[in-house]
Amino acid sequence: MPEFILGNEKIPRGANLTIDIELPKLYNTPTKLPIHVIRGKKDGPTIFISAAIHGDELNGIEITRRVRKLNILKKIRGTILLVPIVNVYGIMTLSRYLPDRRDLNRSFPGSQKGSLASRVAKIFFDEVVKKCDLGIDLHTASIHKSNLPQIRTNIDNEHTFSLAKAFGAPVVLHSELRDGSLRAVAQEEGIPILLYEAGEALRFDEKSISIGVHGIINVLRENGMLPKVAKKKSLKTPIITRNSQWIRSSESGMLRTIKALGDTVRKDDIIAFIDEPLGDESFELRAPYDGVIIGKSEIPLVQEGDAIFHIAKLNNLEVAENKIEYFNESAIELSEFFELNNEDIIE
Repeated sequence: MPEFILGNEKIPRGANLTIDIELPKLYNTPTKLPIHVIRGKKDGPTIFISAAIHGDELNGIEITRRVRKLNILKKIRGTILLVPIVNVYGIMTLSRYLPDRRDLNRSFPGSQKGSLASRVAKIFFDEVVKKCDLGIDLHTASIHKSNLPQIRTNIDNEHTFSLAKAFGAPVVLHSELRDGSLRAVAQEEGIPILLYEAGEALRFDEKSISIGVHGIINVLRENGMLPKVAKKKSLKTPIITRNSQWIRSSESGMLRTIKALGDTVRKDDIIAFIDEPLGDESFELRAPYDGVIIGKSEIPLVQEGDAIFHIAKLNNLEVAENKIEYFNESAIELSEFFELNNEDIIE
């Protein structure tokens, strides 16, 4: 295994430690980027798992904390870099953005002489991302919205598509790249990334967290970094879709939703009503096509043009309904987290 250096420190085989990377000071207050390094004794890929690129996205922080405690990582082949909080500035103020109001996930690859966001992006990309063969980036929906657990990636890439399916989230969504995003710039460097979206900003969601922990372990196994399990559980087949769209409000008023996150809808189904708060008029919001709701607004006050429902388009609604029902019935329980620390594995 070649020498692995992080933050000017040599990481020995079998190491499990934390490295602090210096970040730009905030009003002369020292700021660091903590990175947990788990390096196996055997050769294998290097993967980073990052959370809180947006400072109000908390589920990923808990996912990385739980992953770091798993005994099965003692069998790891290769190296894992766990970065629980990338946007350490945003989390101080419970903000999605940095103090300069820039979105870190639109600031890659960054610059040493640019804005604060650009400098943080440069440090994270050079110190972590460039040293890896694969990344898993953990997100939630933006403020006042929630997301059904889903993996977003390039499904035209055979390798990332197989990893996305192995993750075990209910939905795999083909996602186009956005300029300045971590995924876009990493792809230019030949580093594929799976983006896990689940839950709501500034909230913990146990189901989203549990699926995330198990999903990471599933990807490590699929990527040859962990041994196979002696007893294989039944495989969950996700819904796979290329197209999705945010449905926007045609009126302003009070939102009264009819359909919930994870519900399948048929074209022209009523999915919500928008009521006049001081009058009696009510407006219908209908599904534009057959699909499944993978994101929705969680605040009842809406303005004309607000995004309310994110619907993934489906060709076979009956199959999709069965898959969603299977995930709901087989929801990962908290107790399964402890099973990961004790399960039998084979070389």
